[in-house]
Amino acid sequence: MIMIDTTNNLLLTVSDLKTHFPVGGGFLRHGKVVKAVDGVSFSLQRGRTLGLVGESGSGKTTVGRTLLRLIPATAGQAQFDGQDIFSLSSRKLKKLRRRMQMIFQDPAGSLNPRMTVGGIVAEPLKVHFSLSRSERRDRVAELLQRVGLAPEYVNRYPHEFSGGQRQRIGIARALASQPDFIVCDEPVSALDVSIQAQILNLLSDLQEELGLSYLFIAHNLAVVEHFADDVAVMYLGKIVEVAGKEIVLGQSGRLQHPYTEALVSAVPVAQPGAGKNRIRLPGEVPSPINPPTGCPFHPRCPLTRQKAEGMSAAETSEIRIEGKTHRVVKRCTCEIPTLKPTTKDPTHQHACLLRQ
Repeated sequence: MIMIDTTNNLLLTVSDLKTHFPVGGGFLRHGKVVKAVDGVSFSLQRGRTLGLVGESGSGKTTVGRTLLRLIPATAGQAQFDGQDIFSLSSRKLKKLRRRMQMIFQDPAGSLNPRMTVGGIVAEPLKVHFSLSRSERRDRVAELLQRVGLAPEYVNRYPHEFSGGQRQRIGIARALASQPDFIVCDEPVSALDVSIQAQILNLLSDLQEELGLSYLFIAHNLAVVEHFADDVAVMYLGKIVEVAGKEIVLGQSGRLQHPYTEALVSAVPVAQPGAGKNRIRLPGEVPSPINPPTGCPFHPRCPLTRQKAEGMSAAETSEIRIEGKTHRVVKRCTCEIPTLKPTTKDPTHQHACLLRQ
């Protein structure tokens, strides 16, 4: 289910998106499939930021790359300002890509080491606009100044810059095509903490100035709390909860998805000696090649084990995690939960059979 928007201000709507990768295939035998993204739905309004969080391998980056058609989608739909992204021809896709850009996680790896800064930032201008050489030069200088770099840097190469400066170059390149939507794929995770704040403030200023919409992919919930308007939580290729950041990050006092609760409990507390109940999940994240039946989180879920304690044997099932036997609610092992609105707030959705 997709979040309802009453203001008719949606920019991006994603419905049941799936991205699967075949692996291990061979002659006369069927290969297995990695279900990197498996039925993701969400929406994004103009001028807002949706934070996409989850453990490594949950499918966050794959979602962003699939939306930009850097990776082919297996199934599902994505509407960008009324256009079906996955059905566009090459010519129409080129026009749409001017409005959709990406800021990559590794600022060094995302920049061509053989190109100067001026050449890197000017490349989108050559692809999407008919500008003279002097107009491109002026535009590149303007973009560098906008992201806090001196125009005199145009003839330097990426290796001559620090990590934060390289990320600013990546941001300038993303801005060159005048986009409406930017996928920020962990843009500050490779940077020092002090530099992280500068980059986040820059992105925030650009959003306010240009009306940009961001899909902000991150591990750090503290960064998401500072930067995002809404938060979607991914686990094993699926979104398990989406709502305003105050709800998802536990500031509203409302019940959250058990996985979200565990993530929030792992955020370090700034105050030394302050008590915090850390929820430790048993086992490892299952393989997306062979995900669990039913709810994908049930093998690690503390809530289903807690609920099973008061149920009969017919209502529960036994599973083994880390060599130990646990009883869980049987329904969780055979029924796949869907993302549904809560009764108190239709904008707060989660996929938990025991809290719907």
